[in-house]
Formats: sequence, C-alpha cells, structure tokens
Amino acid sequence: MKQFLLTMAGVFAGLVLFFVLIPFLVIGSIVGAASKPKDTTPAQAVLELDLRGGMTDQESKNPFAAFGGSGLSVVSVIETLRHAETDDKVKAIFVRLPEGGMAPAAADELRLAFLHFRKAGKPIWAHSQGLYPSGVVTSTYMLGAATDALWMQPDSSFQAVGLAGEDMFFKRFFDKYGVKADYEQRMEYKNAVNPYLYSDYTPAHRESATSWMGSVYRTGILTAAIDRKKEPVAFVRAIEAGPYSAEDAARKGLIDKVGQVREASDALIARVGGKAKLVEFDDYMTHTIRGERAASGLGGKSVIAVIGAEGPIMTGRGGSGNLFAGDDTVWSDDVSEAFYTAIEDKDVKAIVFRVSSPGGSDTASEQILAAVKAARKAGKPVVVSMGTYAASGGYWISSHATEIVAQPTTLTGSIGVYGGKFALGDALSRFGIDVRTTAVGGEYAGAFGTAGSFTPDQRAAFAQWMDHIYDGFVGRVAEGRKLPEDRVREIAKGRVWTGVQARQLKLVDSLGGYYDAIDRAKALAGIKGDVRIRHMDAPSSPFEAFEKMFGVSSTSLRTLAAAGWVMGDPRAAAVLDEMAAARLRATPSGAAVLAPTPVR
Repeated sequence: MKQFLLTMAGVFAGLVLFFVLIPFLVIGSIVGAASKPKDTTPAQAVLELDLRGGMTDQESKNPFAAFGGSGLSVVSVIETLRHAETDDKVKAIFVRLPEGGMAPAAADELRLAFLHFRKAGKPIWAHSQGLYPSGVVTSTYMLGAATDALWMQPDSSFQAVGLAGEDMFFKRFFDKYGVKADYEQRMEYKNAVNPYLYSDYTPAHRESATSWMGSVYRTGILTAAIDRKKEPVAFVRAIEAGPYSAEDAARKGLIDKVGQVREASDALIARVGGKAKLVEFDDYMTHTIRGERAASGLGGKSVIAVIGAEGPIMTGRGGSGNLFAGDDTVWSDDVSEAFYTAIEDKDVKAIVFRVSSPGGSDTASEQILAAVKAARKAGKPVVVSMGTYAASGGYWISSHATEIVAQPTTLTGSIGVYGGKFALGDALSRFGIDVRTTAVGGEYAGAFGTAGSFTPDQRAAFAQWMDHIYDGFVGRVAEGRKLPEDRVREIAKGRVWTGVQARQLKLVDSLGGYYDAIDRAKALAGIKGDVRIRHMDAPSSPFEAFEKMFGVSSTSLRTLAAAGWVMGDPRAAAVLDEMAAARLRATPSGAAVLAPTPVR
C-alpha cells in the first residue's frame, strides 16, 4: 500500500509538472516571443552595469537560461552600449567592478566599448569594493581605468600589483599510489597534461606560461597608464610597490576618489542633472538589444551574419541537458548549419565568426572548418573575432578565415594535440580490485583499457595517429594563413600566444574587438553605410527548447498551450490573442491570413 501511494504521488507530481509548470513557462515565454518587450526606461536613466556576477563571451542559445542566472555576455553588453550611445534617455553608465580578476580579452573588449561610449559625450564611472589578487586582477583595474572616474570603497584594498599563476603536479602522488598517466603530446609546449607527467614545470612549460602572462600583464598595466594619462615607468613602479589601501591608492593617483557605492552613484546622477534614475543594465538590454535581435533579419540587403562559438568543441547538436542552463559547448552540427544557412541567404554579404574556445575534438573542428571554407568559396568573406581564447581547436576552426581579429590579450595558437589514458590497474590492485581485459580483433582494440599501459605496438600505432593529427593541423594553418609549413612548425609545437604575439607571428591579422571585425567584414564585402547584423545562432524558441529537452514535438507543445486556453486559462487566451495579432502585423502589404479566432 505504501509503495502504491508513493507511486501515485510520483504520477501526480509528474502531471502537475506537465500540465501546470510546463504550460506556465511555455506561455510566459511565448508572451515574450510574440511581441517586443515594452520599453520602461525613464526619460533620464543611468544604467548600472554590474560585472560582479561574471560573464560569458556570448549570449546563451537557451531561451530559459535566464531562469538559471546565466548572467551577462560580453557581446550583448557591447551591443547594448553601442545602442545606448544614441539613446537620448541614457545619460551615463555606472559600473560595479568585480573584486577579483576578469578574463583579459573580455576586459579589452569592454574597454573599447567604454571608450566608444565616452566619445559619444556620455560619462562612465566605475566603483570598486576592493581589488584582490584573484585571477587577472590587472585586467579589472585596466577596465576601471578606462572610465571617466574610478571610485573605491573606504578602507578597501588595492592589490592589483601583478599577475601570478599556480599549478598542481600529481606525478609523485600517482607514483605513490600506482597510477600511470600514459599520454602522447605534440609538441613540447602542449602542456595541458604536464601536471600528470611531471612533478615540476618543464623548461618549455615555464617559458610558455611566463611569456603569455608577461604579455597579458604588460598590455593591461600600460593600457591603464595611457588611459589615466600617466607616465608609464613611474606608473608601473607605483603599481608594483603596493598593495595599498583605497586612500593610499587615491593619493598616488591610481584611482580618482574614495567613497561608498551610493555616494558614487548619487554623484554621477548629480553630474548628469540630478533627475536621472538608476536602471539595471540587464533590464535595459532586454528592452533594446534582445528585441532588436529578434527583428534583425527582417528586410534589407546589406546583412552581416554573426555566428558564435563559445566553449569546448564537440561533435553533434546542442539543446539537451539542463533546461535552465546555458549551453557553453560548440556543437559542430549547429555551427556548421549556421554557416550553410548564411551561405544560402542572399541577403548575407559577409560573416563574422565570434570564437571563444579552448579547443576540443579535431573531427568536430574539421567539420566546422569545412563550413568556413564553403562560405569563402561561395564568395562570402569570413572574419573571425577572437574572444577570451581561440586556442587548439579554437584556432583550427579560425585558420581559414579571410581575416582574423584578436584582442591583445586573447590566448590563441596552441597548434598541437595530446591524447592518452590513465592506467589504473596497479592502483586498484592495492585495494583488492583486479582489472582484466577481454578483446577480439587486432591488438589495438584494447589499447585504451585502464588495466595497464600501452603495449609497444599499441603505443606506436597511437603515436602515429597523434602525428597524423598534428601534421594535419600544421598543414591547415599553413594553407589558411599562407605561411610556409616549416615556419608554422617553428611557431606551433602546442605553444600558446597572446593576440599581440600572434599578430607578430602572422597567426592573426589585426588587433581589435567585435565591432572592428564587423567593420572589416563590411570592407571585404564592399558594403557602404550601415549594415544589418543578423545573429544566425540566436536563442531558440521555447517550443524548440522543450522539444530538444523532452523529445516532445513543438506542434504538441503548441497544442498544449492552446488546451490551456480551452480549459479557461485567461493567460493562455491572452497569449493566443497576441499571437494572432503578431501574425497579422508580420504579414507583408496587409495580405490576408488565417489566424485563430478565440471563442469566448
């Protein structure tokens, strides 16, 4: 009886989820999709951009990701700032800086957007509650230095004195417990698995790390000196002599003023006239950029397509998994499909490919690269805009672009490959667990079993495959970048470079951000004047998201929403009314359409 009641309770909970929660979410999402959100921005507004919650590079493709608190994206923020420049309602921007570090290239991108906003004659102020040595805090300080006024909270700490990194090496631990890391690397700078193979930095590992870290640090600190109009040598000396209290930092000219966050925001409001209201940046973005994106493909023949790729690169399609989570994976089918859609669209004259990926599957990368090549063959220039990183597979998919634009601190290159396994047999046997293998066919069939290391023949076969992938990677880069293969082999070897270094090596064409890439795409396509930006991988509809998540057809979900209306739900009725009106509004030249007529 108890089990029966538990079963019935589970069934009831499932019915509530399906007939109450899911329709509620679908209906609410349809309302947002059926019409552009109403603009509630006051006549005078100061937008509060809070960067303390972290950022992705690109906006999630999941329409429900906002429910999971996915936060802001770099691309959406800079698009919104560009819109706010010409909005008479927006008088200023007030930025809340994080206490720790930021991704350097993200800070570079935001800095360019801040400077562009300031050139429009509108002020940006920033407030910090302290700068602490967590991550690349120099980048956070650099971003604050790009504003008109940088405030810090009283008695807070200014610790943006440098950049340090730390790695844990497991070799002695593995030796103690019988774990064998059996990996192949191509080449010596491809150091992702070094912590499993060694107990300290190899010379190549240390050289690579200190090289890119030094480049990132110098870029950030010298940029801050320029933006604050300070003599660089004296400025760097003052920075590195820290840490300081906020008060000491102000006396040394590293910040502008000490005060609480409310004091800073009130002072900015007074600066722009005293009648402005603080408005959350995300709310303003919802009423502007997200609405414009939904309509960005309507009309016009001068279109720049934007295709995004953020996260590890894998084969397949996205859309499954946590309904409310952002999808931070580059799915090869989805990205390739976006390219082919742009190729077939006669309005699209060029493509900006926004890449922020540390790499992943070589086969998935090759599928995406084939789509990039197809776009160029179709006569549509492809300009890569690199975000935080475009390394390994991220560089693979970028290598055949017409041009590559990177931020000075973008991490790129890493032209190399690694692979292998952990042999756990000895470790497990110490706990009374014996691993035995059965296999049929060739000897390589059991190569990746965990019982023991590769046999000599298995290792030879695996090493040959690693060589094949590496040689192919080098060849693709040489072809795409028009460099001699011998030269690519010199600068490859799995080494990571910053954007500044990559430009010197001709791995990228120019330094700049998202809008610089759009300008290059316009020039390459011969477009004059304004263009329409079309995001080819915009968030899917709520119906499509449910279809991927639950395997329920979008038609069935629409029927479910309609059933809610039939059962007397006034929200559903309002939604269907709005959908009918939206369909009529979207019909060209007033042509008649059949629209559902609610029966009351």
